Amino acid sequence: MTTNCGGIPENALQEMESKFSADPKNKLAQNACFATNPKQLMRNHSKFNKQLHVFSYKVPTECKPMTNQKASGRCWIFACLNAMRCSSLSQFDCDDFEFSQNYLYFWDKLERCNYNLDTYIECAKRGEKFDGRLVSHLLTAPSEDGGQWDMLVNLVEKYGVVPKVCFKDSQSATESRVLCGIINNKMREFCKRLHTMVFDKVSEEEIQKEKSAMLQQIYTILSICLGTPPKTITWEYYDMRKNYKSIGPISPLEFYRERIKPNFDMEEKFCIVNDPRSKNPFNRLYTVEYLNNMSGGRQVLYINQPIEVLKKLTIKSLADGKPVWFGCDVGKYNSIKPEGVLDLEVLDYNLVFGFSGLGLDKGDRLNYGESLMTHAMLITGLNMAKGSGEAEKWRIENSWGDSDGDKGYLVMSDDWFSEFVYEVVIDKKYLTEEILAITKQEPVVLPAWDPMGALAKL
Repeated sequence: MTTNCGGIPENALQEMESKFSADPKNKLAQNACFATNPKQLMRNHSKFNKQLHVFSYKVPTECKPMTNQKASGRCWIFACLNAMRCSSLSQFDCDDFEFSQNYLYFWDKLERCNYNLDTYIECAKRGEKFDGRLVSHLLTAPSEDGGQWDMLVNLVEKYGVVPKVCFKDSQSATESRVLCGIINNKMREFCKRLHTMVFDKVSEEEIQKEKSAMLQQIYTILSICLGTPPKTITWEYYDMRKNYKSIGPISPLEFYRERIKPNFDMEEKFCIVNDPRSKNPFNRLYTVEYLNNMSGGRQVLYINQPIEVLKKLTIKSLADGKPVWFGCDVGKYNSIKPEGVLDLEVLDYNLVFGFSGLGLDKGDRLNYGESLMTHAMLITGLNMAKGSGEAEKWRIENSWGDSDGDKGYLVMSDDWFSEFVYEVVIDKKYLTEEILAITKQEPVVLPAWDPMGALAKL
């Protein structure tokens, strides 16, 4: 009896099996992959001997301890505060210090919920339906852990910063999935309620009253799970000579403005991106629709430049002793455990599968969903290629603890920088007049789901 089945024809299946079996290497790879992760088979061990954690230059203020974001998506906050302590540590005369990531995390969660509630109201007034692409995207993960540089500026300039000993991590900060799930649950409920009120033409006063009650629920959730942030702090510590020191009582905002901002001014830095998609020309200013964490706050902006410009600006900053915050796709071509290496030659896809893992160029990887920003870290050093004035490898301060690489530091090849680094944050004083002029442009608005906003969607 013949069955008329759809799908791949039987003769095509037989041909695929025959071609696979005809190559003995496929059988060897199959046997090996049956017992281990394919990534282990693709590892190019000879590369590990070449990518040593030795650099011709490191910023003079690399700090300890190595930070650890644990099971959370707070990398953007960690990278920012790691850069901040590099610029601030000398004035405190101590060599072991950390800012409170939980402090900024609390305020980001609260402000972002407020921003999203305002967005839901605005979308409803625009006639956007709950099942349209925009609102559906906004509801995918309303309580994201990730963020972008300008969102950090919003938080620090409004709330300041505090030492970690003054507001330590809670369990929900270090393992944030449950907290995010609770807030996501409420935000979707709130969105439905606000949309209904707008479509039913309820008064603006009643809508805002309802929104305030919603925000109070979010504040309660955050205070229960993360703790209530301090209004004033007194920081007591020992300096490098074991002398007792005390700062405070002082508000977190005063602490930032008086002690940190003179050496690390958040507002004097700008985000330079490398987006090589043909539809997004270089030398233009961009933003992403509904990508922010603070109503009425600083807009998230990007200046699009060739990757060579990002590298040159990073070298200028490092040469002046300033580490560089950057966003990248950390999951590609890496061997972080335990070697701590980001390198295009560290995995050999062809050896195991017979094809290259770089079948698309950088622009098309963005276009077709193969790559986007997934992690933020800090560049603290480099090796210059002899006679070229260009870097051949870069030293990276991560925030995953000290068990991998060089006590938590990674080494990134220059080729990897080209392919998988998407943005760097640079002091305005290092930017050319031509680049600074771009900041005056009216930004091109990319759609809310554009991959250039991905770092804020972790």
